[in-house]
Amino acid sequence: MPSPFPGVDPYLESPEFFPELHHRLITAIADAIAPAIRPKYRVAIEKRTYFSKPEESLTVAIPDVAVYSKTSVANPASSTATLLKSIQPLTVILPMEEETREGYLEIREVETGDVITAIEILSPKNKRTGKGREAYERKRNKVLLSATHLIEIDLLRRGKPMPIGGTIRGDYRILVSREERRPRADLYPFTLREEIPSFPLPLKSGDPPIQVELQKLFSEVYDRAGFDLSIDYTKSPVPLLNQEDLSWADILLREKGVR
Repeated sequence: MPSPFPGVDPYLESPEFFPELHHRLITAIADAIAPAIRPKYRVAIEKRTYFSKPEESLTVAIPDVAVYSKTSVANPASSTATLLKSIQPLTVILPMEEETREGYLEIREVETGDVITAIEILSPKNKRTGKGREAYERKRNKVLLSATHLIEIDLLRRGKPMPIGGTIRGDYRILVSREERRPRADLYPFTLREEIPSFPLPLKSGDPPIQVELQKLFSEVYDRAGFDLSIDYTKSPVPLLNQEDLSWADILLREKGVR
């Protein structure tokens, strides 16, 4: 079953679904472009690992039920000693760092092993202040100072967008930064009510770019994952939509018969 939304499904931004969407979409893009770039290039699925503080987590930890101590007295009735009130322990949360692994794609030239193009799908932690954003910005700056093209896909309404000159309107964005055109780059901003635009995947000079049909891949991932079986469209998405989009989504979901 397809998503009832024309483009990005805002319900998939929930912490319950987005990690799976991120993983599946990374794999879907890799599988889709691999046949078109062979044999000169190959697409590698890479990952970066970093540790973040508990307060940077998307979810709030729920403490376990406290274990209370009990007074043990052999014969309370015959004892003349004064019984001290049992001290009940408090449940506390220890500040442990959380390991995070994020996947991304690299288009590598087979002959040289050089990374020609890097493809990133932003995660919620990339767009919030903390270790996740710091790790991604270091990677981003390194790519922008290199001879590698960068494609940055942002399918998240929440969080602080990556730095781009000027004021850009839109819920989502796809950035295509060609090495030879920097600091200029192509930006594809779009809204909740629009389809996800296709974009060109740049390769080495002289090789034609590969067109990536991201909307098609998104729809296929939604269907294969069976997200429609888990999403409750009678409730509001997380994070919430603005009032105008909330009204539009309500009409759309009723027309689609899922609300």
